[in-house]
Amino acid sequence: MPFRKPAAAAAVFALTLGLCAAPAHADPQYPFRDPALPLRQRIDDLLGRLTPAEKVSWLHQYQPAVERLGIGLFKTGTEALHGVAWSTDIDNGGGVVTARGTVFPQAIGLASTWDPDLVEKVGSVVGDEARGYHAENPRLWGLQLWAPVVNLLRDPRWGRNEEGYSEDPLLTGAISTAYGRGIQGDDPDHLKAAPVLKHYMANNNEVRRDTTNSSLRPRVMNEYEIPAFKTAISADAATGVMTSYNLVNGRPATVTDLNSSIRRWTDRTLFTVSDAGGPNNLTGSQRYFATKPEAAAAMIKAGVDSFTVDDTNGAPTVASVNAALDQGLLTEADIDRTVRNILGVRFRLGEFDPDGGPYGKIAKAVVDSPGHRALNRRTAAEAMVLLKNSRGALPLDPAEKVAVIGPLARTLYTDWYSGKLPYQVTPLDGIRERAAGTVDTEGADRIALKADGRYLTAGTGAGADLKLSGTAAGETGQFDVFDWGEGVVTLRSVANGKYVSRANWSTLVNDQDQPTGWFVQEQFKLEAQADGTTLLRYAGYETAEPWFGPDVYVRAAADGTLSLGTAAEATRFTKETVRSGIDEAVAAAESADVAVVVVGSMPFINGREAHDRTDLNLAAGQRALVEAVREANPDTVVVLENSYPTTIDALQEKVPAILWTTHAGAETGHALADILYGTANPAGRLTQTWPRAGAELPDILDYDIIKTGSTYLYSKDRPLYAFGHGLSYTTFGYQGLRAVRDGDGHRVSVKVTNTGPRAGDEVVQLYTHQHSSRVRQPVRQLRGFERVSLAPGESKTVTFTLKTADLALWDVTRGRFAVEPSTHDVLVGSASDRIRQRTTIRVDGEAVPARDLAKVTRAADFDDHSGAELVDETKASGDAVALSSGEWLAFSGADLGRGATGVTLGVATTAASSVEVRLGSARGRLLGTVTVPATGGVYRWGTATAALSGASGRQDVYLVARGELRIKDLVLTR
Repeated sequence: MPFRKPAAAAAVFALTLGLCAAPAHADPQYPFRDPALPLRQRIDDLLGRLTPAEKVSWLHQYQPAVERLGIGLFKTGTEALHGVAWSTDIDNGGGVVTARGTVFPQAIGLASTWDPDLVEKVGSVVGDEARGYHAENPRLWGLQLWAPVVNLLRDPRWGRNEEGYSEDPLLTGAISTAYGRGIQGDDPDHLKAAPVLKHYMANNNEVRRDTTNSSLRPRVMNEYEIPAFKTAISADAATGVMTSYNLVNGRPATVTDLNSSIRRWTDRTLFTVSDAGGPNNLTGSQRYFATKPEAAAAMIKAGVDSFTVDDTNGAPTVASVNAALDQGLLTEADIDRTVRNILGVRFRLGEFDPDGGPYGKIAKAVVDSPGHRALNRRTAAEAMVLLKNSRGALPLDPAEKVAVIGPLARTLYTDWYSGKLPYQVTPLDGIRERAAGTVDTEGADRIALKADGRYLTAGTGAGADLKLSGTAAGETGQFDVFDWGEGVVTLRSVANGKYVSRANWSTLVNDQDQPTGWFVQEQFKLEAQADGTTLLRYAGYETAEPWFGPDVYVRAAADGTLSLGTAAEATRFTKETVRSGIDEAVAAAESADVAVVVVGSMPFINGREAHDRTDLNLAAGQRALVEAVREANPDTVVVLENSYPTTIDALQEKVPAILWTTHAGAETGHALADILYGTANPAGRLTQTWPRAGAELPDILDYDIIKTGSTYLYSKDRPLYAFGHGLSYTTFGYQGLRAVRDGDGHRVSVKVTNTGPRAGDEVVQLYTHQHSSRVRQPVRQLRGFERVSLAPGESKTVTFTLKTADLALWDVTRGRFAVEPSTHDVLVGSASDRIRQRTTIRVDGEAVPARDLAKVTRAADFDDHSGAELVDETKASGDAVALSSGEWLAFSGADLGRGATGVTLGVATTAASSVEVRLGSARGRLLGTVTVPATGGVYRWGTATAALSGASGRQDVYLVARGELRIKDLVLTR
């Protein structure tokens, strides 16, 4: 969910939400208040007491109070991705209020523990703190939590990579189930808080995210995308989903049918929501419906229960739904069904119980408790991944003097979906507590900018507008420069230690503690010119918007005041280096026994919601810093603090040890020191493949991981670090792998022994690979994992249950899962590329029959394609395939019998085109050409036929487009 700007007027709040008076005391005799009654009876009673207007008003995110029944306001959506983050204060203008509580490691860090039991404990803390905040102010802190994010990390450039768990659906499902269970609590009838999975579905790009189409062929949909969501919902570890912004197979996710998907995965009632602004996109950027009543009706019929739109103002939603009712697009039964879904969760939250239910007594005192701090420290340590450790570089010796260097050494960063840190233990803090002595520097250049004999100066104290006025480069005229990559830097004023930001849409001011906000106005570029001068360019995110215009360069007026203008108007500065960051870092490294260089990302700058990364490189300035320190001191350890794969091939070759961590919350420094000094043994594992520098990634909008050979599942490239990679300070041996038939599957067991000198955890990973299949199979696929703790010399037998059904593929010829008869490799190891034991099993199944194209076959059920895009057959349901000239579909192993004599295609097109029917390949023997006349539009379907000749037996049939058209189905006559 993005930033939501404040609603327009308090009068609207009062009208829509009933803010003028507190709810009256309810009659305790109302049956819906009686916890002893069955839930359905309580819901029926309350539903029957609501007026039609009250029911409709509850379809908006801010469900107004019903004073006559003693029911207070209910708001959906408190952000809680890795701790309670933020919510909207409806009583104070609709502004965002950020929680100050336990901030756990970023979501990808939680998954990097490969420890569902631990993640469930984290989720429980988040649920407790949500209750604590709710107890303090229930109007601000709602108990429906918009977390976790379970979108698969298919492409590492995704701006929201930090929010997801893994590129693998099984691991993602296990971690999201654990987090959701923790949030919900263990009461069978009540919820501590209500987790909602984001973002359904196939949302793994930010570029044009409200208009791009995630084209999912059936195998990718059913084998990859759906399991990530289905696992938690079918385990009753989530209470709903948030629909994503993007289109899925041509249809906006906001109106993609939820009733035929997620609601069939559980017997529990689900309460679903749209993403912020999603309802308005349907008639806005997506132009999918002509009117808002049509859009509202489609959403409700698709199964969306709550409209997150128009900030706190529910009036437009109410008007749209009422108009849809008046126009016959909706019925009262549709509204009742939706309100039942809402009530199903509100009742389970204890809202209508006289005592608030079993979790109603949790108070604000639970927030940031000592126990929560201890769990945070443990989690941060368990999440860290040791990428490299040669020559015994780690763990460190406490007797050694340490140089702590780098732009992230003295600070901790939070992200868009973080709460505020109640305290900070930085990497420097943590190391200082352990080391015999330390010396530190951020390794940042300190500069001054001069033009026309005057220096650019800043204010002291709280800061002030920058001005070209100083005659000397004193502290007010000096700035520390931090490089975040792709030329983007931040400037920290030496005058007051605050960052330079753009203010009033024009001038610059040094008043920000850290880069933050939706547009991140603390971003700049220092652009060197051929004449030796430097231009100062404003690079905040809104400069990418078409409305911003070319005025992005800093210019100074004659009196020294600043504004923004074009490049031609920009002031040409002379950049003076007051102090070299690298020189200072080298001196520190030379004075110490060992150097620890902490580099990485700034989460508000290096990719984030609405902004994908364009590359995976470490910032050039940071890379140069590490290389200089390594040259000065061979005993250099790199701590890489970010939330996505990074191409650090050169550093991997040069430095002896690399430790990766996400931005891990207030206890980062303690956890880091625990790992660096061996108090904790690293056992985090990567949940995502780290590609090598120069590796070609597919288009970020291409979701067909099978065709593109993406993720560890289908890629045959040698990565920098493989999925599941992570090292330890001890060693582990694997012996005696066995795979024994056990009911409808196999029991796989292996003995794991700690063969080293230290206690440690090993993450035992089970993979399989299918030898033969009618389709392309994964190179290997994760089937199970377990994190085990072993003392030196201790052994444990780890056992997995491998069900035969787990090995099924989606059979496009019959539209269902099927297990093929085949031999499977059973592979156990410590990473996807570190297999320690292997065996094979024979799985009996059903041979996928030859395709019968004499029956109507959906075009979307192709076996292979070139350039095909799945689109919507109608706005309500069905998939079709859009093809441009030269693009093709393949249907493999079709039984043409004694001969195919004709073909009929279901087609839609705005202009005349044709389709060639060929054998064997897109250039194979031509059987016939289907002439396709214009049908009058992409939703106006017709049929087109042609005679075929010369084809019989079992063949691969290709449909090759000549011109632009859509195909929904085909059938051959024979």
